Amino acid sequence: MDAKELREKTSDQLNEELETLKKEGFNLRFQQATGQVENTARMRQARREVARVKTIINEKSTKVVVE
Repeated sequence: MDAKELREKTSDQLNEELETLKKEGFNLRFQQATGQVENTARMRQARREVARVKTIINEKSTKVVVE
């Protein structure tokens, strides 16, 4: 999901998305520890998506304060 799509979501939807991505990241780390992970590139993607969602949440929170 790109940043443009994320900016269109509400803060509740972004928090749900963040929760989902964090769970996925946990599951991927668990799979890696047990040697079951198949797509190691997905771990990097998940981390970056979490960062992207956090950035958008931060932008929305500071935008409200400034305006």
